[in-house]
Amino acid sequence: MTGKYFELAAARRDGFLNIGEAARASGVSAKMIRHYEQTGVLPAPPRTVAGYRLYRAADVHTLRFVQRARELGFPVREIRELVGLWRNRRRSSAEVQRLASRHLAALERRIGQMEAMRGTLRHLVHACRGDDRPDCPILDDLAGAAPR
Repeated sequence: MTGKYFELAAARRDGFLNIGEAARASGVSAKMIRHYEQTGVLPAPPRTVAGYRLYRAADVHTLRFVQRARELGFPVREIRELVGLWRNRRRSSAEVQRLASRHLAALERRIGQMEAMRGTLRHLVHACRGDDRPDCPILDDLAGAAPR
């Protein structure tokens, strides 16, 4: 290692992975790994002398944590908070629960909105004859006209 940069051979001996290997091991694409670094979800990794990013097993574990949070629909801002709480051994679970409860409430609101959209769209699809006539209650609704 020279300064804060690693020689690639030394990095390999020390167990570091390159970004492609970290992506495969975590299930997070290299593009998303770079995005998470740019948005502060992940800290900037050490690099080789040539500028290649280097990752340890702990980084892969963090990437899996982030991926799971994304699967649950948490936005990047909240994932950043969750990662901070996860790393902070002196956190209170109440903080985590508050954050997750807010996210759950937002999901429930969106689900309600989507169910309402589904109901409206289902009604419009059934009201449309779907034949050669130009009349279409779907288009009328989208245009703001009262359905016939």
